[in-house]
Amino acid sequence: MDLKHLREVLELVAECDVSEVEIEEEDLRLVIRKHAPVAAPQVTYAAVPPPAAAPAPAAAPAPAAPAAEAAAEPVAPSGTEVRAPIVGTFYSAPNPDSDAYVNVGQKVSAGDTLCIIEAMKLMNEIESEVSGTITAILVENGTPVEFDQPLFVVDPS
Repeated sequence: MDLKHLREVLELVAECDVSEVEIEEEDLRLVIRKHAPVAAPQVTYAAVPPPAAAPAPAAAPAPAAPAAEAAAEPVAPSGTEVRAPIVGTFYSAPNPDSDAYVNVGQKVSAGDTLCIIEAMKLMNEIESEVSGTITAILVENGTPVEFDQPLFVVDPS
C-alpha cells in the first residue's frame, strides 16, 4: 500500500461516521480504529502470515503449582511511560553507526532525546517529559510504532 492510498483511506475514515476499518491485501493487514477522544485515527498494522499447513495437535501442558506460576510471572517495570506521539518507525540512535540515545539504567533529564520516530520521511526526536532512570525500553530498533504506544518506562525516583 503506498502512502497516497493510505492518506486517502485515513481521510475517508476521519470524514465518515465509522469507528473501525480493516483492509487486507497480499502481505499487509491494516486496521484503523477511530476513538471519540482522539483527534486522529489510530492505525494498527501487521504482516499477514503466509498460509500454513494444518497445525499438529499440541500436547497439553502439565499443570503447574500455584507458587511456581506466581514466581514465573514477569514483573512490570514501574515508572512513567513515555508514549509515541505519532505513528512511524522507531529508531534508538541518530544513525546506524551511532550508539543508542539511551539504555536501560541510564539517567535522563526532562527534555533529553530518547529516540527518533520517522514518519513520512521526517525524523521526529522524542524527548523525555520527566527526569529519572530508564527502567525499560519497550520497542526494538527499526520497528513500527502506533500512536500512544508505550516506548520507554522512566522511574522518576
